[in-house]
Amino acid sequence: MFSVLYQYIDSKRVAKPLLTDRIGTALVKIKWRPIVATLALATALTACHKPTTEQQTTQVDSPNNVDINIVSPDWGNAATLTAMGYPPIATGDMRVWDRWVGTPKLPPSTIDLGIRYQPNAELIAQLPVDMVVDNFFYEHARSLYGDVPAESIMFAAKGDTATWADYTQPTRQLGKLIDEPKLAEDYIVKSRKDIEVASERLQQRYPNIKKFAVVQFADANNMRMYVANSLFQPALTQMQKELVVLGKGNSYGFVPIRMGDLAQLDDDVCLLIIDPLSPITRAEIKDSLVWERLSYGNNRCVGEMPPVWIYGGMSSLVDLANNLSTVELKGGSAS
Repeated sequence: MFSVLYQYIDSKRVAKPLLTDRIGTALVKIKWRPIVATLALATALTACHKPTTEQQTTQVDSPNNVDINIVSPDWGNAATLTAMGYPPIATGDMRVWDRWVGTPKLPPSTIDLGIRYQPNAELIAQLPVDMVVDNFFYEHARSLYGDVPAESIMFAAKGDTATWADYTQPTRQLGKLIDEPKLAEDYIVKSRKDIEVASERLQQRYPNIKKFAVVQFADANNMRMYVANSLFQPALTQMQKELVVLGKGNSYGFVPIRMGDLAQLDDDVCLLIIDPLSPITRAEIKDSLVWERLSYGNNRCVGEMPPVWIYGGMSSLVDLANNLSTVELKGGSAS
C-alpha cells in the first residue's frame, strides 16, 4: 500500500495528492507526479496556506496575517467554517458528505481523513495542522494529532428547547479560534437574512401551512421524529412556523416513533421527510396500508426534503430554511 504524500503549492497552498491509494475507507485516485517523495513530504510539513472555498462567501485576510490550518472531523464545524469562507484543510467521510450534509460544498483542496470516528493516523502525520476543532464525540482521537492544540465546539441545545443563541454562540467561538471574529459576526448576520428571505418565499408559496412535523425514516415502519431540542426548532422559529412533536426527545434531539404514531398529528400539520431515503424503504412505504390510510399527499400535507446535517451548526439552519422554501408540498392545506 502506498502512503499519501501531499504537495502544497502556490500562495493559496492548494493540497494536491502526489501518490495515493485507498486509505482507510477513503477512495482516492492514483496520480503520479515527477517529484521526489522526500521533497514533497518536506514541503507538506513546512508550507503554510490560507484555505480557499468555492462557496459564494466573503474571503477576509487575517488581521494578523497569520493563517491557521484547521482540521475538523466534525461535520457541523467543518460545514460552518466552510460556509464562513474559512474551510478546514481536512475532514472525514467526504465520500458521503453530499448524501448527509449536502451544502455547503467542500472545496476541491479539502483532504479526506477517512472515517471521522477513526481518522487515518498516517495521513494526519503528513498534514500541516495548526489546530483541531472537534467535540466530545471525537476527543478519543486527539492523540493522533500529537501536541497540536484541540478545541471542542458543539452545536446543540443547552436546554429542552434549542434556541438561536445555541447556534450563534458556537459560531462566534469558531470566529475567535481562527482569529476572525468579524467573519463570524458577518456570517451570523447573513444567515439571519438568508433565513428571512427563505421564510418569505415559503409564505408566498404556501400561506396556509403554519405547522410542521419532521421525521427521518430508519425503515418503512420506524422513524426519528425531531423535537424541540433539535436544530429544526430554531430554524422554524426564525421562519415563524411551529414545530409539532410527539413527546420529549433524547439528547440527540429526536424521539423514535412508528408510522402509525403519525395518526396522532392534527390534519393541519405538514409532515416533512428528511432524506436520504433508500429506494427499498421508499417502495415499502408506498405499499404500506398504514401509509395509505394516513392519506399523506391527499388529505394531509407532506413534503420530502434534501439532506441536511441534523447535528450541524449555523450552516445547517440556513440549509434547512432554503430547502423548506423550495420544497414541493402536496396534500392538505398545500393543495
